[in-house]
Amino acid sequence: MHLIFSLWGSIQQYLVPHIEESLGALAGKEVEFVRVAELVGVDAFIKEHGWQGNGRKPRYRKPIVLAFIAKAVWNLPTARAMIECLGASPNAGRLCGWERAIDMPSESTFSRAFAQFAEGRLPSRMHEAMAKAGFKGRIAGHSSIDSTEVEAREKGIRKPKKEKKRKPGERQKPGPKKGYKRKERQPKRLELQGKRSLEENLPELPNRCDYGVKRNSNGHLHTWKGCKLHMAVADGGIPISAVLTSASVHDSQVAIPLMQMNSERAISLYDLADSAYEADSIKGHGCSLGHVPIIGPSKRNGKDVQPEPAQKERYKERTAAERAFSNLKDNYGGRFVRARGAAKAMAHLMFGVLALTAAQLMRLLE
Repeated sequence: MHLIFSLWGSIQQYLVPHIEESLGALAGKEVEFVRVAELVGVDAFIKEHGWQGNGRKPRYRKPIVLAFIAKAVWNLPTARAMIECLGASPNAGRLCGWERAIDMPSESTFSRAFAQFAEGRLPSRMHEAMAKAGFKGRIAGHSSIDSTEVEAREKGIRKPKKEKKRKPGERQKPGPKKGYKRKERQPKRLELQGKRSLEENLPELPNRCDYGVKRNSNGHLHTWKGCKLHMAVADGGIPISAVLTSASVHDSQVAIPLMQMNSERAISLYDLADSAYEADSIKGHGCSLGHVPIIGPSKRNGKDVQPEPAQKERYKERTAAERAFSNLKDNYGGRFVRARGAAKAMAHLMFGVLALTAAQLMRLLE
């Protein structure tokens, strides 16, 4: 945490006043962008996106990365809106690295660069480095796990149809022949996840666009097409880790991978989750990491176990995840997923998560 604190001090005392001497007074969003860009440290991640010695030299990628961070900070829906905003605001364009609007690349160049960033998981790797630096030498306290729906503009895949059930009065098929052996029960995904590493668990989670169904707070079923963003959020609304899956994936299937990611990035004491995560495998894995899992009461399977008063009070901290999702959607582009494909959708969302994480870390130090 001392690294983030020193950066915050240098940004507030030296960097922002120095920039204002050259460009004039900065607006609120411009100051926030300067903080996020400096905290991210783009220079350490763009070397692999430079010229490799073959073909035509590509445009320098740092201003383009900064432009996509600006797109998240200004909560812009599309790349075209981003280009128009940066061109109309001299300060914003110059903060990214272009002295004049005519120096900015075309929309197709931004699109090709974004595809490269998505393929190389650039924003996810930048967020991982920021989370490790932000929680170094600091205990995260509570890790609140939850998911939110993300609507996508692409064709969703449908699940294969199940076998039709026997109609009333229809003759039943003959029983199994002699020597027939019943198939052995295959272990479920949750049972396997605790025995596997994070690198084995993540590729096994579906991430293609499909259809999800969720019951809202009023008890009504809500259906959407797209995917789900799962996040673990620390105290203060700071995202620690994030995973994107298909909309049909149940929340409990991503709990253990999120716990594994968290253990590499921060030290947390409590894992908070709602009743959708009520499973012995999830609780057991949390205990194996030295955490105390506090999961909302569930009435499934006839169980109605209420938490202890102290745990009930701690469980209220779980709303940090819900506030982080609302903040991401309202202020950092979480509602505007126009990219197609899981990799590009995740890259778009992670640029927003990156800006949100930097903003929350800065607010924590103010």
